[in-house]
Amino acid sequence: MIKWLRPKNVRVRLTLWYVAVLGFILLIYSVSASIFVFFQLRSEVDRLASEELETIEGFLSFSSTGALYLKGSAHDHPYPISMQHRLMQVLSDNGAVLYRNERLGTRNLGGAPFYGEGVNSYSPRSIALSDGTRVRVVSRRHTVEGKPTIIRVGFSEEELWQRLWQLVLGLIAGAPLAVGSAGVAGYFLARRALSPIQRMAQRALEINAHQLGARLTVENPDDEIGLLARAFNETLARIETSFDQLRRFTSDASHELRTPLNAIQNVGEVGLRKQGTADYYREVIGTMLEESGRLSRLVDSLLTMSRADAKQPKLIRTEIPALRFAKEVVSLLEVLAEEKQQLLSAEGDESACVPADHIILRHILINLIDNAIKYSPSGSYIRVRVLKKNNQTVSIEVEDNGPGIPTQHRDKVFDRFYRIDEARTREAGGSGLGLSIAKWGAQVHGGQLELDCPPKGGSIFYLSLPLHPGNPDGGSPAASLESHPQEEKSSNFVNRSPWTVVEK
Repeated sequence: MIKWLRPKNVRVRLTLWYVAVLGFILLIYSVSASIFVFFQLRSEVDRLASEELETIEGFLSFSSTGALYLKGSAHDHPYPISMQHRLMQVLSDNGAVLYRNERLGTRNLGGAPFYGEGVNSYSPRSIALSDGTRVRVVSRRHTVEGKPTIIRVGFSEEELWQRLWQLVLGLIAGAPLAVGSAGVAGYFLARRALSPIQRMAQRALEINAHQLGARLTVENPDDEIGLLARAFNETLARIETSFDQLRRFTSDASHELRTPLNAIQNVGEVGLRKQGTADYYREVIGTMLEESGRLSRLVDSLLTMSRADAKQPKLIRTEIPALRFAKEVVSLLEVLAEEKQQLLSAEGDESACVPADHIILRHILINLIDNAIKYSPSGSYIRVRVLKKNNQTVSIEVEDNGPGIPTQHRDKVFDRFYRIDEARTREAGGSGLGLSIAKWGAQVHGGQLELDCPPKGGSIFYLSLPLHPGNPDGGSPAASLESHPQEEKSSNFVNRSPWTVVEK
């Protein structure tokens, strides 16, 4: 029953609601109009009765015997209205009937006088006579030849009610036609208004994974349907971007994984076919281990990015002295810098402490410093500076003397697997995940990682971390500190972490 009352078609539901609302409005209008007309007609009867009463008062007189009569000229007085006929009765103060006109006969216009009847003003009321006739009576007190009297004048309400019911029947007869016409018009209007949505739905059904570039037609961008179409198109654009990133990520990851696997397989096959010395096999195994280590680091980086996309990591924040932490990371990578005769240093504000996850922060700094070492020439200088800004953020800057990054590539270096020089070797540059992971690490801390390339050359990476994070990880920094009190006691923030991935 409920399903029958709720059609599936939106056009039908809108039409039914429209008809129901219109019918309710017509009902309210009809009732209000009928009540208004009724009171207007009755007010007119009261006015005419009052005028008649004042006219009749001048024609009343007492005879020599004490009987009240109506002077003959009153019978010739024209009635104010033709649709109703006058009924008249005159009473004494004690309620005795002094006069009735012929039309009233033996009937009474009400009983004994009630308290205050006709005093200082007219007293209108509706009564029913003994024969059931509905009458509107107006009474007032007058003095006739020195004697107090109550004059009552009445007019039948039968014609008034007859006209009222004619109006009501006319409204009732016209309501179905009005509601029916409005329903038909409302249905066509609803169909016309919803037709763009139907076309949008048909177009949306045609869009699949191979046609993500297709968009809905926006007929009117300023109305609600146009807003819906634009929102859907923007959603499709985001989905298309995500699909493209996923395809590129899958393709690049497959390529990066295939290279070390092929190297391990080729080295192993060559080693099996040739007869060599122990030193030869040691070199073969070393090569395989090197490729295996590179493969392991790549898999770790891919796992990190996968967790970042799934929003799985739970930050464990501790108060980390930023400068001391940076110096420990620098000491870890000094061996790589010495191989290229580079000078690596860390300096800055020793009082700067930042609430951060030491594992992720360590990974960010390792990637940034290792990146600077790889792309800086031999004998160059690499600086790490720690600064506190406005008691709101701690900035860790990594500056190198490399060739810098061209302007057209600066917005893309943080993309996954992005390489400025596609022809570079895997040994010279990593897989292109390091900066992407570093930027993600800054973002999960509520901070930012930005790049600047001065005109003089080189690159500067600015890592900004808030001193008072807004709990981007969903947990409380204080709670994290309490749950890991043993970490606060250790002075070596770098070496206590098992995460040793360095990947570009």
